[in-house]
Amino acid sequence: MKLLKLLLLPLLLIQTALLWAEGANDEFPLRVQYPNVKTIGVAELSAKRHEVIVFDVRSAYEYDTLHIKEARHLPINGKAFTQTLQKLRATSEKAFIFYCNGHTCKKSYKAAKKAQFGRVGNVYAFDAGIFDWTRAYPSEAVLLGESPVDPGKLISKAKLTAHMLEPGAFALRVGDTAITLDIRDRLQRGGITLFPTRQRFVPLDNKKLERFVNKAKSQNKTLLIYDAVGKQVQWLQYYLESTGIKDYYFMRGGVKAFLEPR
Repeated sequence: MKLLKLLLLPLLLIQTALLWAEGANDEFPLRVQYPNVKTIGVAELSAKRHEVIVFDVRSAYEYDTLHIKEARHLPINGKAFTQTLQKLRATSEKAFIFYCNGHTCKKSYKAAKKAQFGRVGNVYAFDAGIFDWTRAYPSEAVLLGESPVDPGKLISKAKLTAHMLEPGAFALRVGDTAITLDIRDRLQRGGITLFPTRQRFVPLDNKKLERFVNKAKSQNKTLLIYDAVGKQVQWLQYYLESTGIKDYYFMRGGVKAFLEPR
């Protein structure tokens, strides 16, 4: 029996360590997928703000909506991503910090890995993301061009959900009493139009969207908006809320969900 306990002890220790690691990463579930990416926390980033260079690796629209003050916009999918980092590294030894939307967003980790692959060292992922940062340091964030940010203006999941319609319910509302907008770019559309003759293609650009928002308000019509997979509209909601419009809805899951077999 004593021998059996001795044999089982290493297995129990390994199991305990694995369970501890799993629990330790509950808040940041993606860290286990990127074990070679160093991370930095909210307080530490704040303390080192002037000793590091912070990069927002999301889309231009997300950056323009909400970003860390003085962060540089460098989209991870941009053609010059690695080249820009290499060029900057040649003149600066500061740590490079990459961030995106938060705990379940992969872009900050992927950016760090992409930098490492390009032989750019001293890089970190700020995987707490823009929302944790804004709540902690509202004076160091910018929302729609304004700072400090009122944390109360950060849109909750409940508020986003309240303006979401399932694809079928969304389609039923398309008609004369609504203004329907497809905000996908040309590449995302791929020749697919959901509501021919009953919609308008409008790029995700607040200035170009403004006329349709005003038209919906003045004519007392519902504004219906859809994107590719239901991700871009959550950022558009900040602009819509700033205009005061109330009667607007998004398609949950976007075109992808609409085309899925029911």
